[in-house]
Amino acid sequence: MANRQGKMGERLTLNPKGGKPLGEAFEQFIQTKVVMNASEATILHYRVCYKYFVEFFGEGHNCDELTEQAIYDYLAYIRRTKPDIKQKTVSTYIRGLRTIFYFMMKNGWTGEFKIALPRVEETIKETYTDYEIQCLIKKPDVKSCTFAEYRNWVLVCYFIATGNRLSTVCNIKISDLNFHDNEILIRRTKNKKQQIIPMSSELRSTLLEYLRYRKGGPDDWLFCNAYGGQMTRDTLDNAIYHYNHSRGVQKTSVHLFRHTFAKNWIMNGGDIFRLQKILGHSTLDMVKNYVAIYGGDLKRDYDRYSLLDQAKASSEPQTGQRIKMRK
Repeated sequence: MANRQGKMGERLTLNPKGGKPLGEAFEQFIQTKVVMNASEATILHYRVCYKYFVEFFGEGHNCDELTEQAIYDYLAYIRRTKPDIKQKTVSTYIRGLRTIFYFMMKNGWTGEFKIALPRVEETIKETYTDYEIQCLIKKPDVKSCTFAEYRNWVLVCYFIATGNRLSTVCNIKISDLNFHDNEILIRRTKNKKQQIIPMSSELRSTLLEYLRYRKGGPDDWLFCNAYGGQMTRDTLDNAIYHYNHSRGVQKTSVHLFRHTFAKNWIMNGGDIFRLQKILGHSTLDMVKNYVAIYGGDLKRDYDRYSLLDQAKASSEPQTGQRIKMRK
């Protein structure tokens, strides 16, 4: 009889009654997501969430053995065995499992129960400093640098100017650039909705010069490897990693450019509705989150806009005997 390792080393015996095998149900869930045109990254995320849970719960179980208590035991297991894991990462794993298990509940393979997400304390998202940005956008000498270094410089300029996701940038073609109207067509997005974003004048000049060296036709990838082929996510990620270090910048996350774009947009007075559209968010929730987490920086010029400070500055000085505080 099969058994699994439970909480605190307890050996738990499997229920021998019949039912839908957990692994089989999960694969049906994956196939449903494939049919619904979920992205490869989303599919991989669900597989990782399920894999970690099965490492705790054990192989060979049926769906009807899933319970609300099993989720709580899994949470305790994670916190006990992986104390350094971030709260947000744990919440992400549970959110993925909730989607998987609710699918099984909907099909009647397991009993119905609610799966609550653990609370997460929102932390300030790291961004690139103004000094680091200046280090990164310093143009290399086109007469002596390699194509890779020059391309990486253009990549950094592009990320800073658009806040696009890494997967989006990997899939931009030359034909997606509209230099006449200063627009960029974004075909690959997280929510699978194509969008058009503006192209700033500086980015326009940078891309026009880049294409004189890169060459290529309309159907070629905008950011290519040394042989003209498409850059993968890992290749692009590594390119930014080495480029940033070569400029003395220890931060190397591509996603930090997105946070930096959002922060500077907000700090420079850009409206959140346009920011939502440019970043490609379906709702304002994430944009509101950006406003909240950069609250410490909103103190800039606060006195200038504070109603209290304005009122006091414009008030007339009072005459008469000063009221003394009681001793």
